[in-house]
Amino acid sequence: MASKPPPPTPSTNPADYDASKWGNWFKLFLGTMPPGDLAEFRESYYIQQEASDVKNSEHWRDWCFNYSPTVIFLRQQIQALNGDLNSENVLCRRCPARRNEKGHIIGEMWGGFHPDAGILICANQMKDKKHLEDTLAHEMVHAWDQLRWKVDWDDLKHAACSEIRASSLSGECRWTKEFFTRSQWKLTQQHQNCVRRRAVQSLMSRPNCKDDVQAAKVVNEVWDSCYADTRPFDEIYR
Repeated sequence: MASKPPPPTPSTNPADYDASKWGNWFKLFLGTMPPGDLAEFRESYYIQQEASDVKNSEHWRDWCFNYSPTVIFLRQQIQALNGDLNSENVLCRRCPARRNEKGHIIGEMWGGFHPDAGILICANQMKDKKHLEDTLAHEMVHAWDQLRWKVDWDDLKHAACSEIRASSLSGECRWTKEFFTRSQWKLTQQHQNCVRRRAVQSLMSRPNCKDDVQAAKVVNEVWDSCYADTRPFDEIYR
């Protein structure tokens, strides 16, 4: 059986990624834009929309700090450990796509946590207020873990444990989101499958993780204890 040909190399003509040109939008709507060009086109669009995306995300972030029960609770728990998260260390910015050594786009990110800098929300990836709330809650679980246990983020087992907990407790794997937005239609083990899948994906993005096989192996090794640990919540609420 013949193997599939590799996807075409993205165009080198910047005009092919200009979001102000209607011809490019027609290619997008008709599905005729090659995968590599589609990724570059989206990146060009994000650059043009940066100011608007950041403004919207900052508005949603501030709403979450004032009205989201999950975010308010996590912030209180972080403060109880002598930390704090606020508009000064939860930053909304455009996040450039991740590229391989040849410069081709290989993936995107939604947010990140750094022990010294705080939380980054990728404004260009936020679809709406609920998406930002889930993303913010995910990163806040990482922040709580860091304050509570001083996580060694270079240790894949430590990172995997926090990723499992963050995906499980943030709400990003709740049944309705999996069913209606990700077309995951299984009626059993859906939450667990989502948490496991997202933890493996996150681990694969770390430079010291060789491949998906190693990522899955590490996640499996810590799964039982980390999935069962719902602190600082009493149980999985979302």
